[in-house]
Amino acid sequence: MRRLVATVAMVAMVVGSGILAGVMWSCGQPSVTTEEKSARGFELPDGDPDRGREAFVELRCHSCHEVAGLEDELPRPVANPATGVKLGGLAMREPSDGELVTSILNPSRHLYPGGEEERITSGSGSRMANLNESMSVQALIDIVAFLHQRYETVQSKRE
Repeated sequence: MRRLVATVAMVAMVVGSGILAGVMWSCGQPSVTTEEKSARGFELPDGDPDRGREAFVELRCHSCHEVAGLEDELPRPVANPATGVKLGGLAMREPSDGELVTSILNPSRHLYPGGEEERITSGSGSRMANLNESMSVQALIDIVAFLHQRYETVQSKRE
């Protein structure tokens, strides 16, 4: 029964029926902040990192981003000025699915200028192209799987 309710709620949200989704979600659920809604319970299905790498190149993500460990295998960034935003590498913790998806679908959410704001911003938002209408959900899932492989945590380095 819980699976049926969850499935109906998901379909309602995807279809865009805010009324049905709101009613089903609000039944017995405490209200949450935007931050809590964004992170809680978000997990993608397993993607294919090889297809993710292909999608990364097809969508021209490499035009602005280097990927740790693949500097000599992927085409070099050509953005001018260079963004300097390298993906993957050594990190305190691996980013979550939600953090990677947010960075791809809503790059203006967290902009971290490294001194020269024009490297990553244009007007009031990110220089990153909006791929929301041209990228399939499967491509997004696969790109996230590809990027997950490129991170190495400090903890795993010690082991």
